Amino acid sequence: MKSITIHGLDEHLDRTIRSLADREGLSMNKTIKKVLRSALGLDDQGKTTRREQFTDLFGTWTEQDFGEFQENTADFSLVDPSEWE
Repeated sequence: MKSITIHGLDEHLDRTIRSLADREGLSMNKTIKKVLRSALGLDDQGKTTRREQFTDLFGTWTEQDFGEFQENTADFSLVDPSEWE
């Protein structure tokens, strides 16, 4: 891994980076790498499959959640023949 040093950060930039690091619970180093990756469009680097690229958008259901969903949407499977006349 390569290392770089950045000189001459103004106070506002320094405070902004520190604030972001605190909010996200990351070190300054990890925060700066994350910001650089995002700015350079490299956010998904290392995610190899299309599914992995979208995992942050997926939720998960428990068996109970799935059962409730099926119960609440069961009427959508019913067909009333009189509505098709």
